[in-house]
Amino acid sequence: MKFRSALTALALLVVPGVAVVGTATDAFAVSKISHATATSMFRQSGITWSSSGNCSDRNNSTCTSFEQLNLATAQGAQTLKGASGCALNITGGTETGHASGTYSHWNGYKLDYGKNTCVTAYIKNTFSYIGLRGDGAPQYQSGSGNIYADEGSHWDVLYYTCGGC
Repeated sequence: MKFRSALTALALLVVPGVAVVGTATDAFAVSKISHATATSMFRQSGITWSSSGNCSDRNNSTCTSFEQLNLATAQGAQTLKGASGCALNITGGTETGHASGTYSHWNGYKLDYGKNTCVTAYIKNTFSYIGLRGDGAPQYQSGSGNIYADEGSHWDVLYYTCGGC
């Protein structure tokens, strides 16, 4: 009985700036990173970010926060930047105010990018069009399974993986 309890106990491994959270029954563990770790990764790749409130408070919808972002999501942004060669500006992260759900901004799976001609052309010319999302947003899927939704003013990207990092 103790062995089974040990297997199903919550595991938390903390490495500077990175936490891996999961249970023995999870299909995979998700690595969470801090806002500071994410901004460092983005700076190193030449990715910028902005918020309408000039802040990073996760509990304020006018901020852009990366607290509790999945490591694979941050790496996915780096992969997009490197593969496309485009300027990439993140306008939405893990802050409150986005739609809820398992694969949500709050849970670290999504980032919003400001639109520019280079990013839009790269997504539309490189990824497969897979139809409209329930809200009418056109969607494109990368070879790694990540989904890019054109929400008009920005790209809403769902990262299942790092996209080949």
